[in-house]
Amino acid sequence: MFEKLLNIAKRRSKMFLLKKGLILILISLVAGLGFSMVVQHSRGNANEIVYNELPGSGKKCWIDTKTYFVYKFVEQPKLGTAILKVQVFDKNGQRLTDLEVKGNYGMPSMPGAHDSGDVSFKLNKKGDYLLPVNIVMTGGWEIKLTFFKNKEAVYRSRFRFNV
Repeated sequence: MFEKLLNIAKRRSKMFLLKKGLILILISLVAGLGFSMVVQHSRGNANEIVYNELPGSGKKCWIDTKTYFVYKFVEQPKLGTAILKVQVFDKNGQRLTDLEVKGNYGMPSMPGAHDSGDVSFKLNKKGDYLLPVNIVMTGGWEIKLTFFKNKEAVYRSRFRFNV
């Protein structure tokens, strides 16, 4: 009888250890997965393009130590077409027109719904870069600007506005 009780105790002990081991393995897996997700999130997407946040309209926005630009809407944006004007200058205030400027606009609250895709600014006779922005509804809008020199992106920025 003693032997029978000893065998039952051994089996229960093995079962207990087996269950405890499985629980520890599961905890390790879950913790490892969580850690992996945190590491991936902290690294971000290596291909993600970073856009610098711009100061308010009409202020100098430095592209590099030699070049800056100023942006503003020709008129207060409202439903319909608003014209965004960008003027580029060297550090001495002389107008520059040797850059290509592209814009991409849309509503951050509705990604993809009203996005324009990349649109090239048109250069007028005064040396202003102009972008028609088609505003189809009221709400928050964002414009992303990319400046190119010799077909290479040299500066990216963005700003938000409300209609």
